[in-house]
Amino acid sequence: MFLKKNTFKFLLLTVILSVVLSACGTAAAPAAPAAPAAPAAFGQASCAPNCTYKDMVMCYPQLGAESDWRTANTASFKDQAAKDGFQLVFSDAQQKQENQISAVRACIQQGVSVIALPPVVEDGWDAVLTEAKNAGIPVIIVDRSVSADPSLYVSHIGSDMKLEGERAAEEFNKKFPNGAKILELSGTTGSGAAVGRAEGFRAKLNKNIEIIDSQTGNFTRAEAVPVMQAFLQKYKPGTDFQGIFIHNDDMGLGAIEALKAAGVKPGDLFIVSVDGTRGGFQAMIDGWFQADVECNPLLGPQVAEMALKLMNGQPIDKNVLTNETVYYPDKAAELLPSRKY
Repeated sequence: MFLKKNTFKFLLLTVILSVVLSACGTAAAPAAPAAPAAPAAFGQASCAPNCTYKDMVMCYPQLGAESDWRTANTASFKDQAAKDGFQLVFSDAQQKQENQISAVRACIQQGVSVIALPPVVEDGWDAVLTEAKNAGIPVIIVDRSVSADPSLYVSHIGSDMKLEGERAAEEFNKKFPNGAKILELSGTTGSGAAVGRAEGFRAKLNKNIEIIDSQTGNFTRAEAVPVMQAFLQKYKPGTDFQGIFIHNDDMGLGAIEALKAAGVKPGDLFIVSVDGTRGGFQAMIDGWFQADVECNPLLGPQVAEMALKLMNGQPIDKNVLTNETVYYPDKAAELLPSRKY
C-alpha cells in the first residue's frame, strides 16, 4: 500500500512539473520582430493615402506669355485648379530663366506640395532642382525638356519635340521629292522645343532638301516679322527658296505679315508650322500653311492628376507623352470651331 501511494505521488509530481516547465517555456519564447514600416515614396504627403485636391498646393512658374499656345497652357492650369479646388501658385517669368529660378525658390520656401516647371531653356536647372529635391518637393517638368540629371525630377509630361520636327520634315519630303531649298524660322535658342524640333527636322529631312538659312524669332509674332523681312531682302521667294519650316504658329503669323507686305501670295511657298492653334488653322484655311503639326498645350488635367498620385504615394511614369497628330487645310475649316486654343 505504501509503495502504491508513493508511486501515485511521484506520478502526480511529474505531471505537475511538466505542466509548469511547459508554461515557463511558452512565456520565455521571444516574440517575432515587427516588420519595418515601408519608407514613404518621394513626394508623398502626410495625408496619404487619402489626399484630395483640396490638400494640394501646386507651384506653376510659367515661362511667359509669348504666344497663343502659352496663353492656352496657362488657362489650362488655372481652369483645372478652379475645377478641382487645389491652390495654384502662379507666376510669369517673362521669358527669363532667372525669374523662373527665383519663383521656384520662393515655392520651395513656401513648402508647396509639387512644382510643375515649364522650363524656358534646357540648361541651368541642376542647382534649383537639387534644392527642391533636398526639400522633399517633387518637380514635374512640363512641356519643354531640361538637360539636368533625371534623378532631380520625378517626371516629364508633354510633347515629343523631336517627333514634331520629324513630322514636319516628312511633309517637305512628300512635297519636294526632287529636292528644294528652304528657310527655317526657329524658336528660342536653347529651349527644349527649338532644340528638339530642329534636331528631328534635320534627322528626317531628305538630303536633297537644303536649309539655306535659319534664324530665331523667339516663338513670338513680333520678333518673327523683322526676321522674315530680313530673309526676304536676302533671298527671292520661289527662286532662292521654295518653303519655310516655322517652329510655332505665332511666328508663322508674323511671317505671313512680312510675306504679304512683300507681295507673296498664299500658296507661293510651302509652309509647315507647329502648334495647331486657332490662328494656325485660319492660316491653313487662308492658304498660307500647308500643314500644321500639333503640339497640345492643355496639360493642366494630366499634371494635376499626376501631382495627386505623388501626394498619395502612388507610382507614376517617368515620361508621359501627349497624343498628337498633323492637321491639313482640307479639314481646317471643319475643325476650327471645335479648337480650344
